[in-house]
Amino acid sequence: MTDHEADFREWAARPGRHIVSLSGGKDSTALAIYLHDKIPQLEYVFCDTHEELKETYEYLDRLEAYLQKPIIRLNAERGFSHWLDMYGGMLPSAQVRWCTRKLKIEPFEAYVGSDQVWSYIGIRADEQRSGYDSSKPNIHPVYPYKEHGLRIADIERILEESGIGLPEYYSWRQRSGCYFCFFQRAGEWAGLRKEHPELFEKAKDFENQRGGENFYWRQNESLVELEKPERLAQIRRDHQQRIEEERKRRPNQSLIALIGSALDAEDDEVGCDICHL
Repeated sequence: MTDHEADFREWAARPGRHIVSLSGGKDSTALAIYLHDKIPQLEYVFCDTHEELKETYEYLDRLEAYLQKPIIRLNAERGFSHWLDMYGGMLPSAQVRWCTRKLKIEPFEAYVGSDQVWSYIGIRADEQRSGYDSSKPNIHPVYPYKEHGLRIADIERILEESGIGLPEYYSWRQRSGCYFCFFQRAGEWAGLRKEHPELFEKAKDFENQRGGENFYWRQNESLVELEKPERLAQIRRDHQQRIEEERKRRPNQSLIALIGSALDAEDDEVGCDICHL
């Protein structure tokens, strides 16, 4: 028996509920695949904001078919619009992240209640970040990738071998979550405008009609400014330059990985971990 097999047996034997929270991104999806035949009692949960990309919903449907188990969709009646009204039209921001609390943390904690829960989190061994660590004493985090030393190449291999592959949006966006997420990089906003112009317009409408004076999703520039031809051209030039720099630095990386590294190299804020696992 390998060390990993011993871990799987030990995890599966723990009393209580076992849950993988899915974001619609590569890491949590690969984690569900990695564990699904090792811990048969696993539950799969997705906190739906009602403002995800269609590619995210399609990706979750593919995963559900692979797992042959339902993915529990939380927030069926109370998505982003409901809470926006409850907050008097105040849009969330990096400083006031009511979206994370109301659409991710509280629905999950309500779903598990007071049960003993083992929450499996898809943070890789090659990442320097932490995931959602609940203050509730009955929710215990487990980090299989870190314990087993799995890195980005391992996640890509799991997804490729399963036939699920990477989410389609990874060709222009590396973070799952709402299409108007305020942690998106300039390159991702430019990608949204190209791939989903109708959603870009909705995000712009939010900014113009409900954001109030000087509210910008990107904080340092409005979407009206970002979509100016000269600004878009600059964003694309800078993004391509970063890809070429990454290609020289890491010549064996896949194009998807290069795009991700190029986006990460933008001088923007770190995203919200719980939304992007």
